[in-house]
Amino acid sequence: MSRDTRVNLLIGIGHFLSHFYVLCLPPMFLFWQGAFQVSYAQLGMTVALMSGTTALLQTPVGFLVDRHGARRFLVGGTLLMALSMAAMGFATAFWQILVLAVCSGIGNSVIHPADYAILSGSVNKEKMGRSFAIHTFNGNLGFATAPPVIIALSAGLGWRGALLLVGALGVPLVGAVLWQSRILNDQARPAPAAGAAVLSGRQLLMTRPMLLFFGFFLMGAMAGAGVQAWLITVLHSVHGLALPAASSSLTAYMVGATSGVLVGGYAAERLPARLLGFVIAVTMASAALVLVVAAVALPAVVTMGVMFGAGITAGCSRTPRDMMVKDAAPPGQIGKVFGFVSSGLPLGSALTPVPFGFLIDRGHPELVLVLVAALLVGSLLCAGAARAAGQPALVAAE
Repeated sequence: MSRDTRVNLLIGIGHFLSHFYVLCLPPMFLFWQGAFQVSYAQLGMTVALMSGTTALLQTPVGFLVDRHGARRFLVGGTLLMALSMAAMGFATAFWQILVLAVCSGIGNSVIHPADYAILSGSVNKEKMGRSFAIHTFNGNLGFATAPPVIIALSAGLGWRGALLLVGALGVPLVGAVLWQSRILNDQARPAPAAGAAVLSGRQLLMTRPMLLFFGFFLMGAMAGAGVQAWLITVLHSVHGLALPAASSSLTAYMVGATSGVLVGGYAAERLPARLLGFVIAVTMASAALVLVVAAVALPAVVTMGVMFGAGITAGCSRTPRDMMVKDAAPPGQIGKVFGFVSSGLPLGSALTPVPFGFLIDRGHPELVLVLVAALLVGSLLCAGAARAAGQPALVAAE
């Protein structure tokens, strides 16, 4: 295999596992409820603690990655994440599950800052778009495969055996990263030129471009979470679509979003000067398709097709989005920049379900997809303003 392929494989598997581990937890709820006699609210705390810990620590970890290098954090974070999942198989009380969820979240917080720093320093610049696309695709694949795999393993091995096995999968990955560490280069960290204007790392993250990119990630995640959490309910309540057809429409959206990531990677390499225009075009197309589903009672098959289109156009924006952030990050600051802006993803996913559910409780399910489209348009305003603001000043080592 070529060097770039090996880098993509190592980083992609780690990203797959980080997403896989997050969605291993919900299928455990039924087992844990019987084993530990806890409520659903308590069970939901496991996912909230894991995701919240990741969101809170990504930015501090990004500073450490930029200062000390990414490889050691990638090894330590992956190992902690995997061993925490395996240790859940030995839990004898629910508080132990909660503590281990926090530990797994700490390990998971390393993935985005370290991965993007290594990809930026290790992959041929002409192939950066496809590397970013493969990275995102593997993460989405981890989300998609976790529930059926962990359920099947639990059926054969019991929930304890299933968690032990999936946790053990991270150990050979850590060994592979150590074995191939010579090909995993850190990002270049050039010293600022004499007399150049400099910002501290904290000042960098508070600049207009970085705050706008954070908003871009946040609003895009809110829109996606709105579709994932409430599309089935909306289609059934507003248009009377049967539950199997409504569920299939959500599946079509998710398949489209995952496939679109690869299309976006292809476009990002061939349209480097037109990334913003491409993102605007595909995101507006996604918003328009969502509005069509919101406004018109379509046949079930047509609804599935339209939602697949909405998903694939939304997915197409992901890799160009990441490339725009990379272009805006000053040299040597990839870790903290991606740690900060990508923390908008778990935050957006956490913010959306409750207020959208409130709308449905108030008798307005028809407004959910309208708000999804509005969030997509709002994210474009953030992206356009961030791109126009350009790259911040050089950053002092910190």
